[in-house]
Amino acid sequence: MEEKEISKAVIRRLPRYYRYLGELIESGVERISSSELSSRMKVTASQIRQDLNNFGGFGQQGYGYNVKFLYSEIAKILGLDKKHNVIIIGAGNLGHAIANYVAFEKRGFIMTALFDINPERIGKKIRDIEVLPLSELEAYIKENEVDIATLTIPKTAAKEVAERLVNCGVKAIWNFAHTDLNLPEDVLVENVHLSESLMRLSYNITSVEKSREEQK
Repeated sequence: MEEKEISKAVIRRLPRYYRYLGELIESGVERISSSELSSRMKVTASQIRQDLNNFGGFGQQGYGYNVKFLYSEIAKILGLDKKHNVIIIGAGNLGHAIANYVAFEKRGFIMTALFDINPERIGKKIRDIEVLPLSELEAYIKENEVDIATLTIPKTAAKEVAERLVNCGVKAIWNFAHTDLNLPEDVLVENVHLSESLMRLSYNITSVEKSREEQK
């Protein structure tokens, strides 16, 4: 049987479902309807049902969704029921912040090493994670299982480092460098552009202010 292709829009919404369901669990909520979840997430109830039906539905008519069960099922879909070893290339401010963000580990993303070329950073530890010289990258990956590599380096170095990672067999890259990476199709790349996010936010602020002015 051919596996159903899930749209990228649905996949992008799954982490939001997971986050909101986690908050419901913390609040002691045991079950919730699609309408109640809709009011919290600002997504239509029909959209929620359509999204979840891609994976089997999980709800019961007249009952709604069991929050803990749905939370655990979405975790499985996202792969959060497994551990993912993550390395960080670039131990500057951003790399330092990511390594210190302990919430990643609660989601199964285990930071195992950082790499840098700056002698002043090499050998230091962020929490219990040692900063290693970038020259040891290939040897480290050969000896350790690496699921995801995070790039927090200048764009001038990103392409070369990404190619080194691919040659070592790394299949997923979280890219914070200010450049898009064009790598083989079997390598998953998540390009994160903070400046573009800020520009979108600026546009939305401008749109809201313009709307308010027009209503006066």
